[in-house]
Amino acid sequence: MKLQFTLSTIEQAARLFFEQAGPHRVFAFHAPMGTGKTTFIAALCRAAQVKTQPSSPTFSLVNEYITLEGESVYHIDLYRIKDHEEARNAGIEEILHCGAICFVEWPEKAPEIFPDHALHLRMEIRSVSTPAGIEDTRYLCTFTNTTHEPA
Repeated sequence: MKLQFTLSTIEQAARLFFEQAGPHRVFAFHAPMGTGKTTFIAALCRAAQVKTQPSSPTFSLVNEYITLEGESVYHIDLYRIKDHEEARNAGIEEILHCGAICFVEWPEKAPEIFPDHALHLRMEIRSVSTPAGIEDTRYLCTFTNTTHEPA
């Protein structure tokens, strides 16, 4: 999967993401601070038709949303987690293995807790020249990480 989008096309990119995701339910987003992980995951939550406005789970670690169909969608932020043991003690591993859609920021903090079928994604900002000038776009691509080593 490869997607390139701007903030003005993020909603379309989120819908396209789900079209290309196949059977995957756990999505691990690897990217530097400030890349737009939370913003894109919020768009993914809207595309999944959650009932409430998505927000960052940085301090709560996990936000659970319910879709219009009554299914759970989890947004998990591991930035404040020290290691996989802390993530396990917080119940995050159980969530990742429950079968619900899970979007995870900072998965490299606890790679051992992810199911083998998790889809790992790398996100970065690229500047692109347009007729209107230089525009920052987000670039998202998938990669395989089955060794549970930081990507």
